[in-house]
Amino acid sequence: MYRKAIEELKLWKSRKNRKPLILRGARQVGKTWLMQEFAATCYKSHVYINFEDDEILQHVFEHDFDINRIIESIELRFAVSIDSDTLIIFDEIQSARRGVTSLKYFYEKAPQLHIIVADSMLGLSSTESIPVGKVDYLNLYPMTFEEFLMAIGKERIAETINNRNWATLHAVRDLLVNDLKTYYYVGGMPEAVKSFVENHDYDEVRRIQNNILVSYDSNFAKHAPIDVVPRIRMVWNSLPSQLSHENKKFIYGAVKHGSRAKDFEVALQWLVDSGLVIKVNRVKACGVPLNAFEDMGAFKLFALDVGLLAAMNKVRPETLVVGNELLTTYKGALTEQFVAQHLVTFVDFLFYWSADNSRGEIDFLVQTGDKIIPIEVKAEENLKSRSLRTFVERQPNLHGLRLSMSNYRQQEWMDNLPLYAINALKTLF
Repeated sequence: MYRKAIEELKLWKSRKNRKPLILRGARQVGKTWLMQEFAATCYKSHVYINFEDDEILQHVFEHDFDINRIIESIELRFAVSIDSDTLIIFDEIQSARRGVTSLKYFYEKAPQLHIIVADSMLGLSSTESIPVGKVDYLNLYPMTFEEFLMAIGKERIAETINNRNWATLHAVRDLLVNDLKTYYYVGGMPEAVKSFVENHDYDEVRRIQNNILVSYDSNFAKHAPIDVVPRIRMVWNSLPSQLSHENKKFIYGAVKHGSRAKDFEVALQWLVDSGLVIKVNRVKACGVPLNAFEDMGAFKLFALDVGLLAAMNKVRPETLVVGNELLTTYKGALTEQFVAQHLVTFVDFLFYWSADNSRGEIDFLVQTGDKIIPIEVKAEENLKSRSLRTFVERQPNLHGLRLSMSNYRQQEWMDNLPLYAINALKTLF
């Protein structure tokens, strides 16, 4: 399978001021595979160290931060020779005492070395702080719809989407809609996608997704403070019901009757920091910068992956082949989830707007430079965009964007982009 993040890794490798790279992302989004694929295709050799499994090297940083000694220890451990064309991979680095701190000394004393660190819980389970200014970062998310198309052998269609060749895309629209429905079910977790590509067995995909959900639940107890674990589970398990409502604002009372923000704010932040949920805060007004108008008390909460949300909702594969049932019955949960998880791969901050009187809402607001783009999401071909049109008319410097199942079209106040072409948004952001 191809992950587009490998292009970012290639850019990192070529930088003159390269620093040790921390690859961030939730568990099982493919960090280890990506690092090893990058090593195999772009380096003469590599060394992979999983500190959780390697009890010998767990203590390699304890005595001192003599980089020559540390590198020699690694060379002896694996019977290799490390030079500037060797990729050194530190996985589960929180299991090595003072391992995180060592990144500062690798940067300062051996900048010629290429080091990638991956840990989903870095900063949550580690007692060490990440050395500020001494590391680079790259976020990895579940596979996008574009990457899914490439995995199932439709690279040319993915390229056509990126080229925004709308006439060709309109001609194959039905095929793309079917692929989109499949992605809503399979999602972007690499193990689930790989299984689907090899077997086309929806039940096996669901088994894998359920196993991932069980492993996440186990990680709550393993990595989170014991007194917070029950509340983390309550917030996590409330996602399907929270997103099933037309108004998807997160309601603490839906987690536990009578609860308030203070009861769950630590649990919620733990889920955000671990990459398992996407938090989209409300803004009270539309201005630059958007975060100046942020309402910290109102937000939406999405899962990291549409396929996992479908599994939490117990969506059956039969819904994929019965008309538009998938897109109508679960449109509130799955379509906005699909858009949210793609938008966070393009933009640093994601917001939504709603009127104080609850009589209008814009699903997402993003800022690129000094430009704000209001985005409305429609699960079907319904082209009525009353809230979006009113919002844009009140602020004539804006141009709206609607994501729907309708074909691409341009209007004076708005563009309509098909949901299956969501990766074409990269040219905007």
